[in-house]
Amino acid sequence: MDKHLHIISFDVPYPANYGGVIDVFYKLKNLHKAGVKIILHCFEYGRGEQKELDNYCSKVYYYKRKTSFINQLSSIPFIIKSRKSEQLITNLLKDEYPILFEGLHTCYFLNDKRLVNRFKIYRESNIEHEYYAHLAKSENNPIKKLYFNIEAKKLHNFQKQLVDADLMLVVSTADRDYLHSQFPTKRVEYLPSFHAFDEVKIKEGKGDYVLYNGNLQVAENIKAVEYLIKNVFSKIKHPVIIAGLKPNAEIYNWAKPYAHIQIKANPSETEMQALIENAHIHGLYTHQATGLKLKLLNVLYSGRFCICNAAMLIGTNLQATCIVNNTANEMIEAINNTFQKEFTPHLISLRKQALQAFDNTGKTQQLIDRI
Repeated sequence: MDKHLHIISFDVPYPANYGGVIDVFYKLKNLHKAGVKIILHCFEYGRGEQKELDNYCSKVYYYKRKTSFINQLSSIPFIIKSRKSEQLITNLLKDEYPILFEGLHTCYFLNDKRLVNRFKIYRESNIEHEYYAHLAKSENNPIKKLYFNIEAKKLHNFQKQLVDADLMLVVSTADRDYLHSQFPTKRVEYLPSFHAFDEVKIKEGKGDYVLYNGNLQVAENIKAVEYLIKNVFSKIKHPVIIAGLKPNAEIYNWAKPYAHIQIKANPSETEMQALIENAHIHGLYTHQATGLKLKLLNVLYSGRFCICNAAMLIGTNLQATCIVNNTANEMIEAINNTFQKEFTPHLISLRKQALQAFDNTGKTQQLIDRI
């Protein structure tokens, strides 16, 4: 029997070059490989239509996201209200196939009476009100800080709409426990994020630099880079590379006094992958213990040693794959000690064992079985 599935994506999920769309793109790619016929609905606000998606979907619809200021005045969160589209609900009603809502962003119609008999899946990527509260704490701009705080309150209030989902699929065990506590009668299951990797491929031996990589436009990552440069990277002698999208002037200014710290702006996908594979140490840090950090998975599938704080790992069961340090002095000591070590075949074998739960093929079958 043919298997059909509607997927509503908060953004155009190609190119797959930042956290949220990575999960969406590789999910639909693996579902297609398993024989599922996907009807993809994308909200477009700058990425344009992408022919690559036609290779994996039987139909792709694009809707303009409505980002006018008036949508910020609604009691409905802006990230949700700006993705309201009557054409979307019209297209969903053309058949009776199940619907996968990618993130709270896409859930405007989750409790619409016209969909009452449909099987509806909510794909969680963050506990959104907690995520926005963290963004507010990380933001220095007072207008943006106010926006994030208001949006956090709206998102917390909107969360009750999830009671109309037949299934919730979450990216971390911590988020699973939280949503289960909020919706004890609903099916809430752990399904780690999809990613680009079919196998663990790590180079043996040693590299000669420390790498931090991430989207350098995101407030959380900017705050992490500031912390690492000022408290860790400036205190070591080993070469450091900070790589990612659109680093701002502040990041360059923080690194400028230190000749051993290099900023690599807007590397291509190939360049970024080479940086990850050839680094000796990946230094990761976050102030936000939310969701699953997809850059962590990228590092663990392709990179050697990972030194990070505990918040990077909450809800992942991946503590054994990293060297966990929660203070700057501990991280400095760990970097200096780890530069004396080689990444051995035994360590690669242990990494493969730890990442079995994140295998895309197994997750794809789990998703198909649940639907």
